[in-house]
Amino acid sequence: IFDTYRACGVRPYVEIGFMPEALSVKPQPYQHHWNPQARYSEIFTGWAYPPKDYAKWSELVYQWARHDVERYGRNEVTNWYWETWNEANIGYWQGNQEEFFRLHDSAVDAVRRALPEARVGGPDSAGGGTKFLREFLEHCLHATNFVTGRIGTPLDFVAFHAKGSPVFTNDHVRMGIANQLRNMDSAFKIIASFPELKNTPVIVGESDPDGCAACQGDQLGYRNGALYASYTAATVSRALQLAKREGVNLEGALTWAFEFEGQPLFAGFRVLATGGIDLPVLNVFRMLSKMRGQQLEVESDGAVPLETMLKAGVRGRPDVSAMASLDKNRLCVLLWHYHDDDVAGPEADVELTLVGLPSEIRSAQLQEFRIDARHSNAFTVWQSMGSPAQPTAEQLRELERAGQLTRLEEGKNLRITNSQSNLRLHLPRQSVSLVMIEWDGQSKPR
Repeated sequence: IFDTYRACGVRPYVEIGFMPEALSVKPQPYQHHWNPQARYSEIFTGWAYPPKDYAKWSELVYQWARHDVERYGRNEVTNWYWETWNEANIGYWQGNQEEFFRLHDSAVDAVRRALPEARVGGPDSAGGGTKFLREFLEHCLHATNFVTGRIGTPLDFVAFHAKGSPVFTNDHVRMGIANQLRNMDSAFKIIASFPELKNTPVIVGESDPDGCAACQGDQLGYRNGALYASYTAATVSRALQLAKREGVNLEGALTWAFEFEGQPLFAGFRVLATGGIDLPVLNVFRMLSKMRGQQLEVESDGAVPLETMLKAGVRGRPDVSAMASLDKNRLCVLLWHYHDDDVAGPEADVELTLVGLPSEIRSAQLQEFRIDARHSNAFTVWQSMGSPAQPTAEQLRELERAGQLTRLEEGKNLRITNSQSNLRLHLPRQSVSLVMIEWDGQSKPR
């Protein structure tokens, strides 16, 4: 798996878990047989328990980390993130809190023995700002380490999980963006309460619209289409706002998506691609990857206020807003038209005003990329084909093309007057647009 990551240019975010059968204090039953219709608690079998021997657990982690250093090189593995377990504050950990802290201390000590400069942290707990998160941070910063006997456990980053809560109501999906943002806000507040963590990187280890990628159901019908894309854009923007407000160092967020082999196309799991066909949400990440450099201030009279989103989500007027970045001679503006309710609505007529552009330039190259029902959307193309369970080779090629990021404008000249320019865009409901503007030379906007 790690070989494949590296071949694709991806660096692992390493989750140290779970418990091998031979080490578990309660090994039987060990293998679970969960399916989407089963109770989720059925998966918590022998792998979720503490070790019989913490020294052997530590040695196992050490050998694994040492193997990675030998296989991929010290310089590479130094850039990885290492954390212990998954959501140890709920059923994934069948021990008590003290046993988890001991497990974590043992794992961190083992990784650092293999690679002293390794990035270690955690706890990747569920539910945002929980009592567990606070007590984990207290342990790492102020309590006695179970392995070294000294005060403190290395903490190079803090991580937690934040989830939305979609429902199915009145024959449509209603997203729960407020729940995910509240998860983030409560966790940021706890982290900010520790002065020692002011500059420590914070990672949302799972940042998703719901809590079960492997589940299916009517309330999860957002996953295949453009709604997931517009939700993601709106969430990323508000996460940055919340982090800035609380004064924490938000370094990034991870989506939690699986690979389901042998499943039907567009089966409704939370994935980024289905049968090798990219879903619209993957194109949001492609858009974001084009945004580099300095984040710029954006004002929008169509934006739903942050406090309103925290309390009630986007249930009244839609959220029409943007975020922007500047990198040398490239200006990117990501715009979205989002609403919690997946129902039809009028498109948004957007006037985009750019100010402070380089005074000496008169024109620039404009490109626009779009995600909506008709662009960067293989799902709607598949539906237009009649939703074939086994597309022909020609249909597959068409679906693969439809899953790529669509460019609406290429090489169009943008006129600039008095360091300012204006654009008009028409954004359908549940859409995302990336406007990318580039100019020659070393001129810098004001």
